[in-house]
Amino acid sequence: MAADQIRRWESGALAHGVSDPFGQGPLPWLRGEPEYLGDDGQVVPWYVDLAASSGETPRRSHLPGPRTADDVRRQIKGFASAGAVSPGEPIDFRITVDPPQEFTVDVYRIGHYGGDGASQVSASPRLSGIAQPAPLAAGRTISCHHWWQSWRLQIPPHWRTGAYVAVLTTVDGYRSHVPFTVRDPAARADLLLLLPDVTWQAYNLYPEDGRTGASLYHAWDEAGRLLGEEEAAGTVSFDRPYAGAGLPLHIGHAYDFVRFAERYGYDLAYADARDLHAGRVDPSLYRGLVFPGHDEYWSAPMRRAAEGARDMGTSLVFLSANTMYWQVELASSPAGDPDRLLSCRKPRGDTRGRGSLWRDLGEPEQLVLGVQYAGRVPQPSPLVVRNAGHWLWEATGAAEGDRVEGLVAGEADRYFPRTALPESTERILLAHSPYEAADGRRCHQETSLYRSPSGAYVFASGTFAWSPALDRPGHVDARIQRATANLLDRICKHG
Repeated sequence: MAADQIRRWESGALAHGVSDPFGQGPLPWLRGEPEYLGDDGQVVPWYVDLAASSGETPRRSHLPGPRTADDVRRQIKGFASAGAVSPGEPIDFRITVDPPQEFTVDVYRIGHYGGDGASQVSASPRLSGIAQPAPLAAGRTISCHHWWQSWRLQIPPHWRTGAYVAVLTTVDGYRSHVPFTVRDPAARADLLLLLPDVTWQAYNLYPEDGRTGASLYHAWDEAGRLLGEEEAAGTVSFDRPYAGAGLPLHIGHAYDFVRFAERYGYDLAYADARDLHAGRVDPSLYRGLVFPGHDEYWSAPMRRAAEGARDMGTSLVFLSANTMYWQVELASSPAGDPDRLLSCRKPRGDTRGRGSLWRDLGEPEQLVLGVQYAGRVPQPSPLVVRNAGHWLWEATGAAEGDRVEGLVAGEADRYFPRTALPESTERILLAHSPYEAADGRRCHQETSLYRSPSGAYVFASGTFAWSPALDRPGHVDARIQRATANLLDRICKHG
């Protein structure tokens, strides 16, 4: 394989970079100034610098820093035994190091932290690394379930629930990441944040090496060419690292909301999508469930849980687009661990084949969201305010027809008049935003809010760019921050 071909895959975002409307690849939530480059030219995340949590001045881009591991040479890559774990429970990490050498694991919690964005909460001793066996392949399904355990982290009972990242660093300076969630299923809170780990795994192309990796979107042929959905995996495994730097492609959209919500002191609990699937979420403990990132892949138990929450009076907040689009199934790994295999039936060549779109199965996503997926947005476009007198827009300064530049991006939802709507006592569209599709068609995006007969609110932003507008440098918009606060405050106080 030529060196230029290898470099194409080191970013971890070759296959899907175009779907990130902000062009920041596999680490879209990086800070602007406190970044630095490794000696291979890769951007290294600001939050892995210990100085960022100690109040010292972070290293700047002209100073040397760690290098990002890649999927070709696998300098250091790893994954966790579970997506979410409770305080007092263990979480195991399986890590490969090539060449074998010592490494460390530093654990960070994502949050506002005075603008740092994360705080270090734990550090391992130096650990002995080994080069694990090559990933196993069963058809297009790639798994590393046969890797040896490298380190066990016993979650201290005092740790806060939240989104965490384990930072893996070799002695010779290569670095990778493993995200996980700390949950407390019995704890009451105003809002439960559900991190979309099912969708994250659907996009995971590990190993992104031009030979063996596969996601639900892509795979490689023998010549190293990237193939589309017709040749992609039908089943993917959670028992493998994430491609590239080790963080999911769309993780930044969720972390933008996490920083915003923690900055303003909302009472939060955390879980992931597989907790919702497995029945570990009790909606009666919360006033609202928040889906803060791109959340495209839903199992039937996930959907039933969300519908049940709404119907019992727990509000639902969807801060992205293309939500609840594909129906998926979860199954145990070959080792018997539950919910480690993700399957989705997509049409494969035969145009008469029936896939697993919820709308094609008789349950359009509009029945839950109030709107549904309309298509991709090639270039960021303005969100155009509608019904500016509504309480959502109160104190934002937004007037009817005002344009919030760049807020319709990535993908968009809209109301489909010929598709059934959910039962509601109130329903309103709060944005109606024209944009041009890739083929030149005139399309539009819409933001929806309705109130269920149970009293629950259901909000759908209808765009990828809503969460980034809350706390991502260069994309923050005070009107969207205030509108989101209006929504959350109403849910927390009156939901």
